[in-house]
Amino acid sequence: MSQCRIEVLKGDITKIAVDAIVNAANESLLGGGGVDGAIHRAAGPKLLEACRPIGGCKTGEAVITMAYNLPSTYVIHTPGPVWHGGDHGEEELLASSYRNSLQLAVDHDCSTVAFPAISCGVYGYPVKLASVIAVREIKKFLARSPEIDKVYLVAFSEEVESLYRELLV
Repeated sequence: MSQCRIEVLKGDITKIAVDAIVNAANESLLGGGGVDGAIHRAAGPKLLEACRPIGGCKTGEAVITMAYNLPSTYVIHTPGPVWHGGDHGEEELLASSYRNSLQLAVDHDCSTVAFPAISCGVYGYPVKLASVIAVREIKKFLARSPEIDKVYLVAFSEEVESLYRELLV
C-alpha cells in the first residue's frame, strides 16, 4: 500500500473539497462543539434537518448525509468513544469509527475522504493513542480497498499534525 494514499493536512476540515468529510459527531447527530459544531455551522441548517430523522448513531458506527454548503459531497457522521482510561472498549470503538466511515465512503463511491482526529477534543482520547489507531485502521482498510484514492488526516494542532507525520514515515 502506497503511503501517498494518506496525506496529512493542518487546517479546517470544513474547507476541504473531497468526496466525503468525516464528522466526529455525538450520538444524537444534532451538532455539538468542536469539529461537530464547525461542520454543522458550515454546512448550514439543512444538515441538521437531514440528521434529525436518522434518530442518532451509536458510538463506533457511522451514517452519511449530503454536505449541503460544504465543498465536499457527503458528511460521514461517526461518534467516537469518550475516553474513560482505556479499559472500557475505547480502542475497538475508535477503530470501528474509522472502519465504518471508510466502508460508507466506498459504499457511496467516494474516492477521497478527510478525517479529523476523532475523539481527541472534548472526548479526551489521548492524541498519541488515537493517532496510532487512526493510521493503523486507515492503512489496513486501504490495503484491501483500491476504490479510495486518497485519505486526508486533517490535524487541528501542530501536535496532531506531527504525530500523524511520524506514524506515516
